Amino acid sequence: MSVASHPVGLPTGPTPAAPSSPISAIKTRVVSARYRRPFQISSGISTELISLVVEIHTADGAIGIGETSPMTAYTGETLAGVTAAIEEHLAPALIGRDPLDRAGAHVLMDTVLRGQQVAKSGLDIALYDLAGRLSGWPVHALLGGSVRERVQTTWVVGLGTLDEMAAEAAEYSARGFQHLKVKGGQDPAKDLELVRAVRSAIPADAELCLDANEGYDATTALPYLAKMTEAGLTLLEQPLPRWDLTGLVRLRDRLDVRVMVDESMHSLHDALEIVRRGAADVLNIKILKVGGLHRALQIANVAEAAGLAVKVGSMPELGVATLAAVHLAAAVPGATVAGDFVGPLMVDEDPLAPSVFADCDGWIDVPKRPGLGHDV
Repeated sequence: MSVASHPVGLPTGPTPAAPSSPISAIKTRVVSARYRRPFQISSGISTELISLVVEIHTADGAIGIGETSPMTAYTGETLAGVTAAIEEHLAPALIGRDPLDRAGAHVLMDTVLRGQQVAKSGLDIALYDLAGRLSGWPVHALLGGSVRERVQTTWVVGLGTLDEMAAEAAEYSARGFQHLKVKGGQDPAKDLELVRAVRSAIPADAELCLDANEGYDATTALPYLAKMTEAGLTLLEQPLPRWDLTGLVRLRDRLDVRVMVDESMHSLHDALEIVRRGAADVLNIKILKVGGLHRALQIANVAEAAGLAVKVGSMPELGVATLAAVHLAAAVPGATVAGDFVGPLMVDEDPLAPSVFADCDGWIDVPKRPGLGHDV
């Protein structure tokens, strides 16, 4: 009996590095890019997208590059805190280990430091990039393959005046974006006006999502949300505080619109509880929020088992972490909601992966190069 020397359907490449080439060093550096216009959500505003690049080096000279980006207004984590978590706790624990043992790396990271998912995600992404480079495979192959060669991205409209937000949605719809997301959450009555204005400014077949970023309470917002649905809202993201799963269940029962969770889900355990409670139709999986690609794929599997759709989200990030999200969306069959691969599109100049996202028309080609396929 003959045995195939390489998995069928996957690109050929060099034999993966042996475990005798351990992780020898982990380095970090800060990169940043200015937003084309300040990005504002209900919990805060940012003028600059700041990321931490994470490099994992092996003893034989191989390098994997990851990225993490703590959006303090969203996660409460700071750049200084994430850097310290990596340099003082996580990196020392990983030095000397087999770089291909990604599952073992997560067990170890969770042992030495509780939480700190944003920090762990940067290391996880670098490990996947390194494994791809060593094997000659793109990251989506390491995640199980690719069910789609192009992934759709939404355009995210930050808070502004009603006219500004409607005009921006119309502009990007005209560029080819078929899924528009507008930020809200400060006042449901004003958000109703916003939904009506944006809906009238974009094509009838374009999808429209409102992201309230936990800004509502169920009792006050319900009548306005019902009217938003009547006005053409097709997806409602995190309308209530992260802890109010009971309120999300009530909204799902009373509204004719899909409800998506984001802030309510920071872990595999959160995802399981959301499924048990029936609190969502869609899970927004943000790689940085849940601790990396390894954990994100576990959550996607829970969603598939429960029959829920997946959106691969963003905090946002620059090109390296955004590419990790692109590979995940390519590999997850249930990732049927347009992702939020917009970080590189929202800044003046992305220093990490500009070529992949150039001239985006709402669709992104999944890289076929080994690893993540970035320009670093």
